[in-house]
Amino acid sequence: MPALILLIEDDADLAAEMAAHLQAQGHAVTLAPDGPSGAALAADPMLNLLIVDRLLPGLDGLALIERLRSSGVRTPALFVSALGALDDRVRGLRAGGDDYLTKPVALAELAARVDALLRRPLETRETVLRGGPLALDLIDRVAIRASRRIELLPREFKLLEYLMRRPNQVVTREMLLEDVWHYRFVPTTNLVDVHVGKLRRKLDAAGEASLIHSVRGIGFVFRVTD
Repeated sequence: MPALILLIEDDADLAAEMAAHLQAQGHAVTLAPDGPSGAALAADPMLNLLIVDRLLPGLDGLALIERLRSSGVRTPALFVSALGALDDRVRGLRAGGDDYLTKPVALAELAARVDALLRRPLETRETVLRGGPLALDLIDRVAIRASRRIELLPREFKLLEYLMRRPNQVVTREMLLEDVWHYRFVPTTNLVDVHVGKLRRKLDAAGEASLIHSVRGIGFVFRVTD
């Protein structure tokens, strides 16, 4: 599917090569040579995809994406970087990136990653999610229950948003590890259970019904009743 793509890359030769390949696939590509100019262009709601170098002059790619996410920009973002260690990839995904490609870039793989991101269903554009007694403000990134403002850490916010977008639907631990933590494999870990436990303690005050329920041997469900 043709798309409008913003490519933020300070290596002019590489940017031209990548843009030409994507344009040959039918996409429209806008180039930005540094972080500040890229950040200004990235706020355009007509964009379908961001391709962002990690090490940009003026504003680091991680900081750029974090700034966009905090301001409510949800445009999918693909990091492209020479920093290919596991910790670097994890940092990119945790900052709000949707995928991470290591340099040197194989143009065929770039095109495949772009196509995969463009095929993902767009999340709804509402600014507040509601489920039962709980509201999740997607702009201020806080939860509100019974007029109580609940501050959430970034991972807690992503976990709760994922569950609230799937009310009364059982989600497995594997789904959460892949979609919230962006693991490409499913490790043996209690990471999900620990975070769900912390989230429950924040959401459920004394006397309040629990909203996130465990499904034995499978995962969790955000339960909403009429």
